[in-house]
Amino acid sequence: MEDFLPLKRIDHIEFYCGNAKQSAIYYQYAFGFKLTGYAGLETGNKENASYVLEQGKIRFILTSPYTDDSFISQHVKKHGDGVRDVAFEVDDAVKAFQETVKRGAIAVLEPTVFDTPEGKFVKSSIKTFGDTIHSFIDRKNYSGKLFPGFVDATNRSLKGITDTGLKSVDHMVGNVELGKMLNWVEFYANTLGFSQLLSFDDKDISTDYTALMSKVMQNNTGKIKIPINEPAPGKKKSQIEEYLDFYKTPGIQHIALTTPNIIETVKLLNERGVEFLTVPGTYYSELENRIGKIDEDIKELGKLGILVDKDEDGYLLQIFTKPVEDRPTLFFEIIQRKGARSFGKGNFKALFESIEREQSLRGTL
Repeated sequence: MEDFLPLKRIDHIEFYCGNAKQSAIYYQYAFGFKLTGYAGLETGNKENASYVLEQGKIRFILTSPYTDDSFISQHVKKHGDGVRDVAFEVDDAVKAFQETVKRGAIAVLEPTVFDTPEGKFVKSSIKTFGDTIHSFIDRKNYSGKLFPGFVDATNRSLKGITDTGLKSVDHMVGNVELGKMLNWVEFYANTLGFSQLLSFDDKDISTDYTALMSKVMQNNTGKIKIPINEPAPGKKKSQIEEYLDFYKTPGIQHIALTTPNIIETVKLLNERGVEFLTVPGTYYSELENRIGKIDEDIKELGKLGILVDKDEDGYLLQIFTKPVEDRPTLFFEIIQRKGARSFGKGNFKALFESIEREQSLRGTL
């Protein structure tokens, strides 16, 4: 089939924040991002301040409002800090908009051309689950490194902070309400041309108390993956229900970031105060029997809390942070793939039990 929506890569992920300036310091210090761009009052933007953070191929934009009556203000009041926009780079933002709207997408931003000294920058946007959007970014006639209206801010980046080895976005997980997962699977298939890579039901992802269902959608090249989760009936409240309670609508629950050396990355993140979920020591005593021989020292993996799973193509190593906001909503996954294309199905039970322990401490299980 012809790919009617050729997506080149994830251009950026934009977060709406209560205080983007302080959040930018956190992501620089804790995760090793570099501040590369800024827009705000000093650049003529009277509505909001935005900070561009980069590491490897990852680009985050953190945005805060200046007034209490803007859409951004209402978004932060409702959701807390969270992902507003998962933006894709395309060759033609006009065509991308037309093709998706023609197939049923709700328009958010009509194709808009920014004429700048660096050339033409084109952007359009459509709605997806909750208050999340997808923007289409066309840079082919634009030589600027950042975005129109932004200035270089590398001289404002924190001094002496090295990166932590993070390289790219592996996938992003969207949480939706019970009974809505298939609707959004169809949306990504019919409107954006995605296909289903994997599917997990409540037999795959469950504990004695909670369960969820998930379908992994990917674009035509397989470079962009969006698992979509919904809760499944259980004895207690699942992490998906907890997220929906605190975020108030469907949204992006976690972002998985790749590293070529998860042991070194996690050590650095630990030193900088990033908190991770932990699993019982028995997980590691049974690991070699389940996985077989791996390159890494299992004792070292156990000290750091890194999980391992395998599929027919190889194995992967992964670990999950605790929520990085006061609301138990957004968190990050750090992942290293050594051939495996899957998502750690063998770790689901241990991971969910770990999350349930945290939910119990929060009183939300």
